[in-house]
Amino acid sequence: TSASAAQQVAASQTITFTVKGMTCAGCVLSTRKVLTRLPGVAKADVSYEKGTAVVTFDPAKVTEAQMIAAIK
Repeated sequence: TSASAAQQVAASQTITFTVKGMTCAGCVLSTRKVLTRLPGVAKADVSYEKGTAVVTFDPAKVTEAQMIAAIK
């Protein structure tokens, strides 16, 4: 099973989105929630202070456009 785990990690990519319009910690939680519910998203680190969302995802399962639509 360690070989399949290594393959999953190799297939993952990380992207950083600039997120405008977050006004509170609730926005951070909501943004993280909609991203992590998408199939293929392994992790979403959302920062109110930086106005960013750093997402680790499997490009075979989810597209950048799908993540942007979820954030909007």
